[in-house]
Amino acid sequence: MGNNHNHEHQHGHSHSHSHNANKKALTISFILITGFMFVEFVGGYLTNSLALISDAGHMLSDAVALGLSLSALIFGAKAATPSKTYGYKRFEILAALLNGIVLVLLAVFICKEAIERLSAPPHVIGQGMMIISIIGLLINIVVAWIIHSQGSTKENLNVRSAFLHVIGDLLGSVGAIIAAVLIMLFGWYIADPIASMIVSLLVLYSGWNVLKESINILMEAKPANIDFEKVTKLLKSIDGVEDIHDLHIWMITSEFTSMTVHLHVKGNTDRDLILEKAKHIMLEKYGIKHVTIQIEGRELCPYEETCN
Repeated sequence: MGNNHNHEHQHGHSHSHSHNANKKALTISFILITGFMFVEFVGGYLTNSLALISDAGHMLSDAVALGLSLSALIFGAKAATPSKTYGYKRFEILAALLNGIVLVLLAVFICKEAIERLSAPPHVIGQGMMIISIIGLLINIVVAWIIHSQGSTKENLNVRSAFLHVIGDLLGSVGAIIAAVLIMLFGWYIADPIASMIVSLLVLYSGWNVLKESINILMEAKPANIDFEKVTKLLKSIDGVEDIHDLHIWMITSEFTSMTVHLHVKGNTDRDLILEKAKHIMLEKYGIKHVTIQIEGRELCPYEETCN
């Protein structure tokens, strides 16, 4: 019992630390990205560079994504209520879904603008484009490092979607730098819309993945790392369990997996022991802490007086 209490205390402390680290990383990133977004938009307008303007648009989506992610962390930490028994944890998935939609729409818009410019590439000031792109690249590298080193990019879909926004923007800055070099050296103004199209495809890829995963969670799908058949076999292998049914495994958020199951057990078995074993297996093997188990089966001696 002491071990269980210690484990829960450590988990609670770890979760709190992770939450605070995510919050700090997203706050710093939001300030940096929002500040440079205005610089890049003005720079893109002055140099007539679609690559810079599209990258500024992507930075706007980054700022929105980071703001939503930050809001999701704040709202998600609110306590459960009688009307919202899981609290506001799903807010982060809604934020990730919106981020994914914004990324996909942004990619389509950039691609459309780039195609229109291919036939008649406008004059672009390469030097100004180069300077702003390099500053943008450095800002994105710093932000990506902050989110990756301090945030839970593997466990938290919301933080990961914000990280992917920044990576897409970082690649956009690289594309803009390459385009600026080609414009300065060879006068290839067509490099600007081509760089924009490449960026739009990268943005589309990351946006589609975030969109797909957030929809998967909202549809209460099983986590990809959990094998349904293996879980069934593990539960059936517990001494005293005859059969199982109504096994459901789903995600409340990317970090919060739930499971319910009915276990049919033999008569005269220690039901409490079976319950503890089943919960321990799910926690040990798959990290599922929120487990609800219904024990079924006829007890041969339900009352003490009938057993004598």
